[in-house]
Amino acid sequence: MKNLLRDIEEILLLGPGPSCVPPEVYWALSQKTLGHLDPYFLEIMDDLKAMLRRIMNTANDLTLPLSGTGSAGMEAAFVNLVEQGDPVLILINGVFGLRMQDVAGRLGGQVDMLEFPWGSPVQVEAVGKMIRKKAYRLIAVVQAETSTGVQNPVAEIGRLLKGGEAIYLVDTVTSLGGLEVCMDDWNIDVLYSGTQKCLSCPPGLAPLSFSEKAMAKLKARKTKVPNWYLDLTLIANYWGQNRVYHHTAPVNMLYGLYQALLLILEEGPEKVFKRHRENHQALVKGLEGLGLKMLVDEPFRLPMLNAVCVPEGVEELAVRRRLRERSFGQKRKRRQVD
Repeated sequence: MKNLLRDIEEILLLGPGPSCVPPEVYWALSQKTLGHLDPYFLEIMDDLKAMLRRIMNTANDLTLPLSGTGSAGMEAAFVNLVEQGDPVLILINGVFGLRMQDVAGRLGGQVDMLEFPWGSPVQVEAVGKMIRKKAYRLIAVVQAETSTGVQNPVAEIGRLLKGGEAIYLVDTVTSLGGLEVCMDDWNIDVLYSGTQKCLSCPPGLAPLSFSEKAMAKLKARKTKVPNWYLDLTLIANYWGQNRVYHHTAPVNMLYGLYQALLLILEEGPEKVFKRHRENHQALVKGLEGLGLKMLVDEPFRLPMLNAVCVPEGVEELAVRRRLRERSFGQKRKRRQVD
């Protein structure tokens, strides 16, 4: 039987994710597998938590990489905090805000949606008016809306909610590692991300952090968390001092995240952010030189995710397929010649 893995070519990944993986992270993924309760692996887990806290800018005790993709991080955030009948406000200006609304609704939350045009940011004044009308248990927003390339004013919304009862939940799947994220200073109570974007690690883990306020809400639930696998009261016992077995952690994936975080911290987060901005500016300049337009107005554009308007009469799927086929074909031809 032919082994298809032998024909995987190195491809320049320029989609919204997964991103290209550095050689150092591939090296880390290939290291010898340890048991998930091995003393040396437990040391690695502790270092992982410390590095995540540095990149998230938080002192939260419950900060860990959840076993699952960014979508598992989203589901964990909601499933641990939303109970039947809870009033929830979702700020929506793209696909991932809609996903939040879907998950909260499935949990029985009384979900209100404050919607904004796709390609435009959430308006803080509109949020202020909404929260004066009703007391919400949870308010959620996406920092970097992957579907449009918009950066939402997460810090400003956090200032608006400071001192209130509502849990402030932020999706940083696309932003963490590529944009500044100041969880504590921005009054964020719950934050989740994914490894496959700006952390430059393969998909499979969801960095997540809960504040003391969020943990107090979790512990005060009237009902059990309905999802056993994502129940943070159980997972926290494995990642905490007790090390109580919950599930078999994806050991080598955690090696990969360890190395990916180390690379960001060694380069320096500010230098990483600057690199993203400079590459973004160069790309936009080149695209505009070709006569192409960006979807999002300049002040609200993400530096790491660039949404380009497709000219009329162009089938973008055909263009992407052609680029992929051409790249693969050229590499295969070179390999045959070699």
